[in-house]
Amino acid sequence: MIISDKPAYTPMIMQYLSIKEQAQDAFLFFRLGDFYEMFFDDAINASRELDITLTGREGGSKEKIPMCGVPYHSAEGYISRLIEKGFKVAICEQVEDPAAAKGVVRREIVRVVTPGTVMETKALEGKSNNFMVAVAEANEGYAISACDLSTGELYVTSFTGSLTLLLDEINVYLPSEIVGDERVIAELQKQPNQWNRPIVYTHRMPMAQERLMEQYGEAALQALPAARQRAVSLLTGYLDDTQKRSLGHVRTIRSYEPNQYMIVDQFTRRNLELVETVQERSKKGSLLWLLDQTETAMGGRLLRRWIDKPLLSLAQIEERLEAVDKLYNDYILREDLRADLKEIYDLERLVGRVAYGNANGRDLIALKTSLQCVPALTERCASSESDTLRSLVRELDACADLAELIETVLVDEPPVSIREGSLIRAGYDSYLDQLREASTGGKQWLAELERREREATGIRTLKIGYNKVFGYYLEVTKANLPQLPEGRYERKQTLANAERFVTPELKEKERLILEAEDKMVDLEYQRFIELRDHLAEHLHRLQRLAEVIATIDVYQSLASVSAEHRFSRPEVTEGYDLIIREGRHPVVEAVLNGRAFIANGTELQRDEAAMLLITGPNMAGKSTYMRQVALICILAQIGCFVPARSATVPLTDRIFTRIGAADDLIGGQSTFMVEMKDIQVMTEKATARSLIIIDELGRGTSTAEGMAIAQAVIEFVHREIGCKALVSTHFHELAHLSESLPSLANASMAVKESGEDVTFLRKLVPGAASSSYGIYCARLAGLPEQIIGRAYELLHASSVELGEAGGIGIPQTTAHDEAAAASERQTGSQTSQVWESAPVPASQTEPVADVMQLSMFGTEIMAPAPKSKKTAQAEQLAEQLKQLDLFNMTPMQAMQWLNEMKQKLGNTAN
Repeated sequence: MIISDKPAYTPMIMQYLSIKEQAQDAFLFFRLGDFYEMFFDDAINASRELDITLTGREGGSKEKIPMCGVPYHSAEGYISRLIEKGFKVAICEQVEDPAAAKGVVRREIVRVVTPGTVMETKALEGKSNNFMVAVAEANEGYAISACDLSTGELYVTSFTGSLTLLLDEINVYLPSEIVGDERVIAELQKQPNQWNRPIVYTHRMPMAQERLMEQYGEAALQALPAARQRAVSLLTGYLDDTQKRSLGHVRTIRSYEPNQYMIVDQFTRRNLELVETVQERSKKGSLLWLLDQTETAMGGRLLRRWIDKPLLSLAQIEERLEAVDKLYNDYILREDLRADLKEIYDLERLVGRVAYGNANGRDLIALKTSLQCVPALTERCASSESDTLRSLVRELDACADLAELIETVLVDEPPVSIREGSLIRAGYDSYLDQLREASTGGKQWLAELERREREATGIRTLKIGYNKVFGYYLEVTKANLPQLPEGRYERKQTLANAERFVTPELKEKERLILEAEDKMVDLEYQRFIELRDHLAEHLHRLQRLAEVIATIDVYQSLASVSAEHRFSRPEVTEGYDLIIREGRHPVVEAVLNGRAFIANGTELQRDEAAMLLITGPNMAGKSTYMRQVALICILAQIGCFVPARSATVPLTDRIFTRIGAADDLIGGQSTFMVEMKDIQVMTEKATARSLIIIDELGRGTSTAEGMAIAQAVIEFVHREIGCKALVSTHFHELAHLSESLPSLANASMAVKESGEDVTFLRKLVPGAASSSYGIYCARLAGLPEQIIGRAYELLHASSVELGEAGGIGIPQTTAHDEAAAASERQTGSQTSQVWESAPVPASQTEPVADVMQLSMFGTEIMAPAPKSKKTAQAEQLAEQLKQLDLFNMTPMQAMQWLNEMKQKLGNTAN
């Protein structure tokens, strides 16, 4: 800050500097008349961030003080822009009447707006929470408290473990601001920003215990362990210091244990695209996007919290599934509920504005309108066949008395400002009605006076007007001045073409009218504040009602999506086995918009195959398949139906995904190191109830080392952890592990070859693949033909030299193709393998050039495979014959293989 000669500053600048000391980490919006002004460094920085003019002001020093400002009536927009960039704004107002001030008008900071304490509706996204969190150290672990000030929600938990677990828990809330113990804040600031948004960090001390008890009550605090009390104290103290007003809507502490919910770390959230997509960082294309057919903002926020925290309580899951089931099968009830919910505003944030003291007349009318919809909504639920819905609304307080009070007090269409009058309904306050009558009568008297004066003077253009400076006046054009009688009128103002006059009678009436109007505005404001304060005493009732409405909204949303996309009710168990019949990826199927999605089954069983080793070509659907298994587990545990013909889903305590990777340049880690760290977390934290998904295990290093690491990881998961796992790899040589690991089975994505055409069937079939089609996929990516041709030559030479069976990436027919063909001939009722699949539509078995390949992020068009030379093909087939494993083939497979080889050799000879 530029302070070279502090004693020389004017009293006003000295006052500014004194107040600025209280908000050194914020922009100080200093109220001067109709503007918020900023000085010194604040002015320089704000002019740059807000793109506003930087000027200067005399302030007692030799040089002008840098200054910029914004109009107070439009300050909200400027404040929002600063908050979005991660800054804080301290609002300093005049707190005494300038006319009564002796010297400099007294000013104080009335509120500090921070990214985590935004209350203005325009700055908040309706269906997203704006959480801030507080972190505190605990014995061998951490405590975390999270609050959305706009809704009044407050959550707290604690756990033992490393900083990684803390980051996972913080990631659930995607906070815009973090406060807490200094050491923890310092550790968090060292971590790369995982949330793709500006984060404001502030360290502070807990608030006084007495003040904390006033806020939450002694009983609520005593129920919390010491670490959780500290986290709540850190958060509440920060809110109290910055907001400087009642936090009446933040009264309920919701304490929970981490083991009540499935743990989904930040990488799994990202890889499965639960609430936003990886590439676009947008909701569209995520699981939340698919499931969100909520009609209210609070329902949308609750749905996201359910997705963030899948349940581990079988009873709670069954309760949710029961409600979704009944709504799924009752279309009329579902649509009636949707119609009722459409008329309900965001009760949670309306309640927050009431508690905060910034709710206006239109907010209260929105509250009234919402409450008037509740009786019909609760009646539909009470008369439904769902035990869950009936229990939800049983003895529900609809707050009808509050709706009736608002209806009695306020007019139907109040103005935006609560200081403009015209708020209170006629008949509510008798004195207000008298003032209105006096004001109305006075205006009628003015109209009559104007008529009389025109008749008396003969001046038809004479009129009575009003302005704030001169009050009421009689205006006469200069051309008509000679017609005015002398001595009766007192000149008040001279204009270019007219003169304005007053009379004693007019001055007296003006006093009465203006007095009535001033009293009316003040009295209406007073009555409105009384109404708002009364509503603030019943916030807990309104919050409970909002919670129930949000829950109903989520139930109907899950039911609507399940019905629209043909989901089925899962059987959730406390057992081990995961059995899915004809499973589908819900988001990819929705994006296909009616085009066929090839379903695949899954059977991961303790006594049979608990782990699948999946091989096969790129772009054949391995990643999509593995993701869909994880998403089906998550959907079942949030209480939603699942995209499958049927599903038995065990309670899963944690899902790990290692799908895709990128260099962590900031952290100085390569792709391979990122992958290894993720796998380290899996091996440390996974239990027998977990689900592990690893895509392309072992990549990023040499072939030999990658294969060794892949095998070691697979053996560790199989022997030491014993959980369900899906592992994909391009190391076909690892297929032999099925011989030494009894709970591991080989599977692959089927490929159909017809002559020189290749079709990826996107079906999971038994057995390991013998080709990855890597060069083929490189050709699809558009590499020059010169590179592709040379790659095939090198690969073939390498294959011959090493004595390998077939080339990697060269289209060929193997025993794997026969397995695919056999699987294709089977029907859903005849097969029980883990690779169970729906029949393939005819349109999906055309040559690859006409097939749309599924991926997580859209569709890509395949192109015909490159042709190989006749001599090379003959040598290749001969090499395959040498490597043929007759002992692992059935007689029928051997005959079919020989027949196809004969045909290919015949084609080569021709």
